[in-house]
Amino acid sequence: MKKILVANRGEIALRVMKTAKKMGIKTVAVYSVADRQSPHVKFADEAVCIGEAPSNQSYLLGDKIIEVCKELGVDGIHPGYGFLSENSKFAEMAEKNGITFIGPKSHAIEVMGDKLAAKDTVKAYDIPMVPGLDHAITDIDEAKQVAKEVGFPILIKASAGGGGKGMRVVEKEEDFESQMQRAISEATSAFGDGSVFIEKYVGSPRHIEIQVMADTHGNVIYLFERECSVQRRHQKVVEEAPSAVLTPEIRQAMGEAAVKVAKSCDYVGAGTVEFLLDENKNFYFLEMNTRLQVEHPVTELITGIDLVEMQIRVARGEVLPIKQEDLKIKGHALELRVYAEDPLNDFLPSVGNLSTYILPEGEGIRVDNGFEQGMDVPIYYDPMLSKLITYGKDRNEAIELMLKAIQDYKIEGVSTTLPFGTFVFKHDAFVSGDFDTNFVKKFYSADIIKENQAKEAEVAVLVALKNYFADQKVLRVPTKL
Repeated sequence: MKKILVANRGEIALRVMKTAKKMGIKTVAVYSVADRQSPHVKFADEAVCIGEAPSNQSYLLGDKIIEVCKELGVDGIHPGYGFLSENSKFAEMAEKNGITFIGPKSHAIEVMGDKLAAKDTVKAYDIPMVPGLDHAITDIDEAKQVAKEVGFPILIKASAGGGGKGMRVVEKEEDFESQMQRAISEATSAFGDGSVFIEKYVGSPRHIEIQVMADTHGNVIYLFERECSVQRRHQKVVEEAPSAVLTPEIRQAMGEAAVKVAKSCDYVGAGTVEFLLDENKNFYFLEMNTRLQVEHPVTELITGIDLVEMQIRVARGEVLPIKQEDLKIKGHALELRVYAEDPLNDFLPSVGNLSTYILPEGEGIRVDNGFEQGMDVPIYYDPMLSKLITYGKDRNEAIELMLKAIQDYKIEGVSTTLPFGTFVFKHDAFVSGDFDTNFVKKFYSADIIKENQAKEAEVAVLVALKNYFADQKVLRVPTKL
């Protein structure tokens, strides 16, 4: 494999290209008009504009991307995450044109892309699942009857997608019909498929996922877990590895269950099996994501393995270079997704010009970044600017490093989730490890961040005044404003 096209943008495109370059593989970037000056475009050996800013006129044009591959003699396509990464037809298109898709085969993507089909596939492997409906549904009366049988509270979930879209928690029967209609409408809009399924709502779960890697020779390993319980709108914001609550026995049981899920669909490459962990440490299979996850860096840091390099090697037909018994967890890693969102205004997207954009540096600090100072944040795509990752010998060290890195990350021109990150990593519930997916609902409010910012501003003024008076050789310094 001498040339790879990365069918993506931003930080993940750049991150894949860096590994390819390290391996001596040439890279091709594709970009929309809005991303013409993006770092991934400048970094690639070749770059091709594939359309206008909206993703359905650029990054989602599978046919056009395949044509670019053929014109430039590309051997493999790395899809990153999002866009076409879990599109079985795109993977199949690549296969038919003799281009290696750096990911699973189209069949595995198709099976695991439908949550109900995925559950049906793994049923024979005796993997625990949340009680609920085992087929997709759009009929509201039938769904209401099922909800009564399962028992409230229940969770309505889109069958064809994820990311919190088409998902509704229903606490009581009288709210069911309106929430069902909203879920169907949102699923139709997001995925072109309004079918949903119903399952029992697990009230205080933790979201734990297992990283797996499989080669074409029948070998499958798991690279331990990631804790992804700090979420807003059912989407992850903070991730860590390992989880603060898993015992070695539960970790092994979940890892072995994840391997069974991968084997059930003849999986190849990097994948993630997601589980819910209830308050009694019982775990339930949720779904499998058939791609590289946003949060993969925390796994890389605790295992010392470059997952993108392993993806490429597996795609080339190589045998996995490591066995399960060789894998060990070393240290602790945290990740904060730095979104251009306003945490003081319900995390609404914030667009504008990055008039100041200075990344933190230092030992144990990693930033997977897709922007530069002076760039505009476009409205057309996911608002993530970067991923801020820290690594320490233990969890406490990783947290302290993260707080310092957030402080040293200078961004002006847009609102970001950096202040929210400070709130999370200082909160007693997070520090103690005693939290679940309701963390934001239970503990977070914009007023708390406003109070913290006001205190920080006062301290900054006091420090400035103290320095001023010291320079002027004034003996008495104000102690408060």
